[in-house]
Amino acid sequence: MPRPKRQRSSIDMLPDTVRRQLQELLADRRVTQLEAVRRINAILAELNASGQLPDGAPEKVSKSAVNRYAVDMEEAGAKLRQSREVAEVWIGKLGAAPQGQVGNLVNEILRTLSFDMALTLQRGEITAESAPGTVDMLKGLALTMQRLEQASTLNVKREKEIRQQAAEAAVDAAEKTMTGQGMSRESIDTIRREILGIA
Repeated sequence: MPRPKRQRSSIDMLPDTVRRQLQELLADRRVTQLEAVRRINAILAELNASGQLPDGAPEKVSKSAVNRYAVDMEEAGAKLRQSREVAEVWIGKLGAAPQGQVGNLVNEILRTLSFDMALTLQRGEITAESAPGTVDMLKGLALTMQRLEQASTLNVKREKEIRQQAAEAAVDAAEKTMTGQGMSRESIDTIRREILGIA
């Protein structure tokens, strides 16, 4: 049986400018949640008194609604910090790794995001209306990752070609010098193979 749609909270229904003010208040460690509730309710009362409060917007927010929103913000912030830390670790480990390993990591990240989205949908946190947008976002992310991996692979290939050309130019210059110093053709060819085999 499908889960019921999650009802929009009073915070979700706040005008964007008021919600941004609430976010700023909650991010400021000097402001308590009670103070944030008081300030937001004062703003809402002012908007209501001047007739500028949009239809459907709440006239007040409760302490519990602000607390739930603060917890959600903190959880989202923690997930973002964790994602950044994990990315930094993997970038450090795979920075010079073969592109196949980076590609596998990207695929695993996308698989995890898809799984998380499915769980979120099951819990009713993503509605049927918002799911297509989330799916489109994941598709866009997958396409971007694919393009980044292709560009990175192309860069590695170019770097290898440039190193090869530089090695060949160095070998040609060294060959002229060695020939001028009377070195045998066999020795020159051996050195040439050794140098070009490294590049």
